[in-house]
Amino acid sequence: MKLSELNELDFNNVGTWPLPVKIGSVVILMALILAAVWYFDTQHREVELAAVRATEGELRTKFERDQRKAANLPALKQQLALIEESFGSMLERLPSTSEIPELLVEISQQGLGAGLEFELFKPQGEVPADFYIELPIQIRVIGSYHQFGRFVSGVSALNRIVTTHNVSIKPRGDAGGLLVMEATAKTYRYADDEADGGRK
Repeated sequence: MKLSELNELDFNNVGTWPLPVKIGSVVILMALILAAVWYFDTQHREVELAAVRATEGELRTKFERDQRKAANLPALKQQLALIEESFGSMLERLPSTSEIPELLVEISQQGLGAGLEFELFKPQGEVPADFYIELPIQIRVIGSYHQFGRFVSGVSALNRIVTTHNVSIKPRGDAGGLLVMEATAKTYRYADDEADGGRK
């Protein structure tokens, strides 16, 4: 078929067209229809599919993270129970407001029992913290190095929590060979102690 014959085709009478032209026209028409369907429908769906795939990746990552947490949940619950038990026993070791004077006497008795001479034993003001109140005590004692060790060891063995901070040991300055230890002993009490009227 020649190009001049294509120009003479009658579009009102398609049935008279030669077979190769009919097949070519149908193929072109189908290609145009498929292109229109892709442009108006499939292209938008591909954008939606890409968004869904991205969301799927995020959800998969979240699922894997949550699955790891769930797998560790029994161990974490057991660990939490141990922490709560330990915390409870520590709270029991905190003195109540009414026990503070007795604890101060016990601390000073530990020093006297170790053979130390007190130059200063001065409770400071309370320092509030998260759930407890810190009670610092300035201490200056005179004695030997071994006496200091017995004192600190005795204080740490008390039934109530007492910690020693800012320890400084220096020679006394005279020819006696004694040392001077300055330190801050801290005990703690539960912050809700006053609201509860003192714990038992």
